Amino acid sequence: MSDRLAVLPQYLLPKQALTVLAGKLAGAEAGSLTTRVIRWFVGRYGVNMAEAANPEIASYKSFNEFFTRPLQAGARPFAEADFLCPVDGAISQFGAIERDQIFQAKGHSYSTTALVGGDRKLAGQFENGSFATLYLSPRDYHRIHMPCDGKLVRMIYVPGALFSVNPTTARGVPGLFARNERVVCVFETEAGPFVLTLVGATIVGSMATVWHGVVNPPRAGVVREWRYDEQNIVLRKGDEMGRFLLGSTVVMLFPKNALAFNPAWQPAAAIRMGEAMGNAPDRA
Repeated sequence: MSDRLAVLPQYLLPKQALTVLAGKLAGAEAGSLTTRVIRWFVGRYGVNMAEAANPEIASYKSFNEFFTRPLQAGARPFAEADFLCPVDGAISQFGAIERDQIFQAKGHSYSTTALVGGDRKLAGQFENGSFATLYLSPRDYHRIHMPCDGKLVRMIYVPGALFSVNPTTARGVPGLFARNERVVCVFETEAGPFVLTLVGATIVGSMATVWHGVVNPPRAGVVREWRYDEQNIVLRKGDEMGRFLLGSTVVMLFPKNALAFNPAWQPAAAIRMGEAMGNAPDRA
């Protein structure tokens, strides 16, 4: 079966309604039923509860509380690198931005302008820069951390579709990551501007940042923007910056000559938060 045929049902499903329902169920505090669901999920996906700060499944009041669980101190040591991997998951794609085009999968690419919600001036800062697309599976730790020090400048909520974000969908849905709902976070760093985008998906109940809280819902269907020029919101390398409630994908943009990727990285490889993502080119 072709990838396009495999994703055809996603065009037909009521993805928005399913996502709203999933969000409500995941936030419900249903006692023993919640515990049974979490136990099933842990067994089905092989979640490693031994590394959780709280490994007692029965103590979680809701599925969301379990899903966004923190890890034990020291569970993710930080590498000696200029840029750290911000999440647990797998590498979907990474590499050079070709003028303004980001590689999605064989036969598919999309523009930096589309990803950031149509702001050509913002997108232009990443012409011929670098990108990394990282996928979080259901079993992964779903908090997102900073790959480097950064001062928050803007946050942009971009409404969109809610396709799933697994590898099959990436191959079968053109412009997937610039098509789905997303939260674009813009930082200033020593290496220049940096964008970290949280991409939504089917049944991703919400996305949240540490400075704002839950960004969606509401889902107003229009682009919303927050500016932080008058605030001094600085996050250090390794700090938590956000989380998914029922997880998805992050897409990062770096300017030209800011980052040389870890030579051990390759598409589909498993990654863990805190590992070396790369260094400044003069240290690579």
